[in-house]
Amino acid sequence: MITVPTELHLALKALMMPRDTNQHGTIFGGVVLSYIDQAGAVGALYALQLAGHSEKPLVSVAMDRVEFLKPIHVGNVVSFMTRVLAVGRTSITVEVIVQSVRKGEPVELTRAVVTYVAVTRNEAKQTPVGLYD
Repeated sequence: MITVPTELHLALKALMMPRDTNQHGTIFGGVVLSYIDQAGAVGALYALQLAGHSEKPLVSVAMDRVEFLKPIHVGNVVSFMTRVLAVGRTSITVEVIVQSVRKGEPVELTRAVVTYVAVTRNEAKQTPVGLYD
């Protein structure tokens, strides 16, 4: 049985800036998606490293069930928490939970599930994620 950590991991933290707003004055969804993609990859690599497997480049191949639950505002410090959901031969699927502290309490703002595949550095060809080397 392959074991990777499944507890939440703080993969990324960012301050939301005015340049990232949409026409409504909240943070543009595309900006949030970019951070989700980065955080998911960081979380996946972290889990693989903790499990003792070699680091390989990961690229996203799917983003499922993106849910924008609450608006994100300029000045929010946003945490991107990750949790490994599944590991396959060439892929790893990670849940990303986006949250911020409001009135002293963590509030979930966005949630997504992202799947990554490991690739060779020069050829962008799929390769085992490191668990089956």
